[in-house]
Parts: sequence; structure tokens; C-alpha cells
Amino acid sequence: MAQTSPDTAILLIHAPDQPGLVAAVSGFIAQRGGNIVALDEHVDAGVFFLRVAWQLPGFALSADELGGAIRSELAEPFGMSWQLHFSNQRPRLAIFVSTLPHCLYDILSRWQSGEWRVDIPLIISNHETLRPVAEQFGIPFHCFPITAETKQAQERAELELLRAHDIDLVVLARYMQIVSPVLIEAYPERIINIHHSFLPAFAGAKPYHAAHERGVKIIGATSHYVTEDLDAGPIIDQDVTPISHRDAVDDLIRKGRDLEKIVLARAVWSHLQRNVLCYGNRTVVFE
Repeated sequence: MAQTSPDTAILLIHAPDQPGLVAAVSGFIAQRGGNIVALDEHVDAGVFFLRVAWQLPGFALSADELGGAIRSELAEPFGMSWQLHFSNQRPRLAIFVSTLPHCLYDILSRWQSGEWRVDIPLIISNHETLRPVAEQFGIPFHCFPITAETKQAQERAELELLRAHDIDLVVLARYMQIVSPVLIEAYPERIINIHHSFLPAFAGAKPYHAAHERGVKIIGATSHYVTEDLDAGPIIDQDVTPISHRDAVDDLIRKGRDLEKIVLARAVWSHLQRNVLCYGNRTVVFE
């Protein structure tokens, strides 16, 4: 999907499937002079999902009025759960890292080139290793070393920092710490993680070594929203790449990290474009 115009409203809904839903939503927009520029729908097990975007210039309702009208004219009559976003609001993104730089470099390159219309006011880490990368891109770097004894206090301090900077989305760019409920509850469906897809077969510190010993023929990466169930949150994006007996452990690691960069970037892009709708522990990712 092409990047949404900066002058659009984006409505994501899910509701019990019933006649007239598309007509009601499109009529609500058309009656107020809105021009729909994207509409995608999906029905699964009796649940209706919809993403619709329309141009705001010439639309009869202001941003402040729109939410109340959606609630009274659409959500309440049809039993909808809904989210409303405006694409002229520039998201504020925080990146959490540890020591591996590949995902961090990829994100910062997309930001610096203007591919992603986001602000990145800070990078948080539990190690000093990647401070020079942050300095290279001119982004403040905050280090919070974490031990079992300090974890709770450090995460409270991190949360205060995120709130002080009005952060909308947290990206774990190979952040090698388990995020505790204090952060997850503050950012539901707004923390995105990336990891290799060897879990649960090859857990531990050296999954690529274990996979190489077993002679696996594909490796993969998974990006998902973070929940309290470790590495089991709603999946946004996944991909695989083939390997062969000719690939050494270093080749697996290189190919795996390449894949992690791409899968994480696609997941973050889908979120930034408001293409993702969570339902239970699943996602509908509109394209």
C-alpha cells in the first residue's frame, strides 16, 4: 500500500459481521463530503474488520468532532470497536537496543533518508555499546544497566523518560531484555519486537549454532507486538530464507540478521501506516 496522504483520517474497526456495515461507514464519510482514498475489509469467523482512509480537506467535521460522531452513529449502533488516526500526526518512536547494531542502523537509515515520517527523540539501552551509533545520527542515548535487583526501578525510570518525550511507539531492535508488565501495560499494542524464528525448537544463547547442527534448511524472523506472554504476542510480519549444507554458522547468522532487519522494518511500517488491527492474539494486516 502506498503511504497515506498527510491529509487523511484513518479508521480501523472490528464488529460482529452484519449487513450494511460497509454502506454505513462509507455513507458516514460521503455525507460529510469525504473522499475515500483506501478501503479494505475482511471477515473471519463472524467478525468484520475494516480499514478506511479518507481525505480531510473539505470534510465537514473537525478532528475534535469526528470521534464523537463515529461513536454515536457507527460504533454504538453496530457494536464496533474502533481506532481513529490522522496521518498528519507525526509518530514519536523510541528504540530499545542492547549490543547488536544491525536493526538499529536500518531503522535510523530509513528515518534519516525520510522514508519514515517519524521523530526519534531517544534511544534506550542496557549497554553502552551502541552509544557511538546514536551519536553518529545525533540522537540522545540513555543507558539503563539492568540486573535482577535493579530491573524494576530501571524500567520505571525508562517509562518516565518515554512519557516525558510523548513516545507513541517503542521498537525493540534486538533489545536483549525481557520487558516487564510496567512497560507493556503503558504501551499496549505499541511495543514491537523482532527475533529469529527458531523458537521454541532452538532456544538459548546460540540458536544458529544449534540449527546448524540439526541441518535446518530455512531460517526465519518474526516481528510481533509484545505481551506478557514471552515472544507470543500478536504477529505482524514473518519471513524465511533458504539455507543449505554449504552455509556455515556465520552464514546463518548473516542471513538471519538480514532477515531480521527487513521483517522488523515491514512490521514497523505497517504500524506507522495504521494497517494493523489486533483481535485477540492475532492481527489483521491490511495491504
